[in-house]
Order: sequence, then structure tokens, then C-alpha cells
Amino acid sequence: MVSNVENLNPQLMRILAKEVQSLKQEPLEGIDIILDDKDITSVEAILDGPADTPYFGGRFKVKLSIGKDFPASPPLGFFLTKIFHPNVSARGEICVNTLKKDWKSDLGLKHVLLTIKCLLIVPNPESALNEEAGKLLLERYDDYCARAKLYTDIHAKSSSHQSKPSTSNNDSNDEASANKKACNVSLKKKSDKMAKDKKKTLKRLWKLAKIFTLEREKLKHFPCFS
Repeated sequence: MVSNVENLNPQLMRILAKEVQSLKQEPLEGIDIILDDKDITSVEAILDGPADTPYFGGRFKVKLSIGKDFPASPPLGFFLTKIFHPNVSARGEICVNTLKKDWKSDLGLKHVLLTIKCLLIVPNPESALNEEAGKLLLERYDDYCARAKLYTDIHAKSSSHQSKPSTSNNDSNDEASANKKACNVSLKKKSDKMAKDKKKTLKRLWKLAKIFTLEREKLKHFPCFS
């Protein structure tokens, strides 16, 4: 990727240098910053998946691409690690109001990174880039969590995603693997539910049979039924 540093004016260079220095001196909890000294317009970070979410245990690489109009215009945000999330497209684009209509020039890169991490805790299905994830979140939350956790296990718990980009073929295979496992989880849930229902039915039938036998024994004491 070609740097656009040469297109930046001196004032913006000073702003970015101050932002970068702040990120170095005051690290954010659960966010590891990766800086490129040769291109300060590209900031990468590793986000720890928040607890009590299907992303817990994963480490997600994100990238902020800063344009020459910063801070008047927000940076562009991308997930470099594949993730199943309503507000992240298949290409990794992030949809969050902070990077769009709610952007203010005084927010800064720290605020952006914290907002992206908060998005892992509270997704917004109303502005979904991944319609399938948004629909599952609203209609079948357990299935959404199962799929998101599978993606986390496959893509965000491996050290390989931090060191080398995946090819399109690998992406397709990984996605197919995740979808297959998600289907298997869904089928297992259905199978378990059917087994439980069958067990409950058999218990009810056994109780009814026992009651019927007891009542029949009682009726034998009456002459008209003997």
C-alpha cells in the first residue's frame, strides 16, 4: 500500500504525531496498538474480545486509515480479522455512527478504537452491513452467538491471522467451514431437543400407564366391574 504522507499538510502531521504519542504513552485496556513509523496515516490495533460476548477469547486486528481531511473527516475503519458481526461487512468495513454522522473533529483515534470495541459488546442490527448476522441477532440470538463464536474460534484464536493475509480461496474455505460447523451446532441442538421431548413424552406415558393400572385394580373391588 502506498503511503499518502506526502499529501498531508504540516498541521495534520503534527496532529497525527500527537495522537500517536498519546496512544503510546496511555495504552488502552484490551487494545494493543501497532504503529507504522513509515506511514502514520495507517494505525492498526489488536482488540481483545470482550467477556460475556461470543467474541471473548479472540484477538481481532483492526485498521484505521486516515485521510488528508482528518480530523475534519473521520478515519476509515476495517476489521482485518474475519468476524461475524452485524456491523462488519464481508470485506471488513465497519459501520458505526462515530465514523459517520456522529463524527466530531475533537474525538480522536482513542475514541474511535474504544467505540469499535464497544461495538463488539453492543452490536447495532439497525445499521447492519451483514444482513444475515443482523437478522439472526434479532430473531434467533442463540444461533447468532453460535455462529459468531465459531468465527472467533476459527479466525481470531490463531496467531496466523496477525502475520499473513489470507487468500480469497482460504477465505472461502474458512467461511464454508464456519457455516458447516454452525449447521452442525444447529442440528445437534435440534437433535438434543428432540431427545429431551421424547424422554418427557415417555415419562408422561409411563405415568399414565401406572395411573391406569392402579385405577383398574381399584375397580376390581366393585362387583359390576369384576
